[in-house]
Amino acid sequence: MTQDLPLLLCALHSFAFAAFHLAFWRLFGWKRELAKVGLATRAIVQILNLRLVYVFMGIGTACLLFPVELRGTALGRALLWFMVVFWIGRTIEQAMFLRLNHALVHALTVLFVLGAVLFALPLLST
Repeated sequence: MTQDLPLLLCALHSFAFAAFHLAFWRLFGWKRELAKVGLATRAIVQILNLRLVYVFMGIGTACLLFPVELRGTALGRALLWFMVVFWIGRTIEQAMFLRLNHALVHALTVLFVLGAVLFALPLLST
């Protein structure tokens, strides 16, 4: 079980981000804010957000249901690397596009880096 702890933490991280993204409508007042943009932009933002929730839920579920496969197969390790690069990219994009000197922005950046570290841990122990 201790060998699966990193993947359990990856699952929890993924599920937490899925829940966070589901809260975007309320957190960011999307009903009001997205009414200010065109229909296509409004739809794209919401669709992309829901697809990201789907990805996070899928990755979290895979971490719980397939720990042996994630650690022990080329495809599993590729998926873990995919998530490492996903979180590194998200960290870089945070710096590029959300240039706010705000504690919550910095906290999110730390959580993105944490995601990269968490998904790298199972790769180090294989």
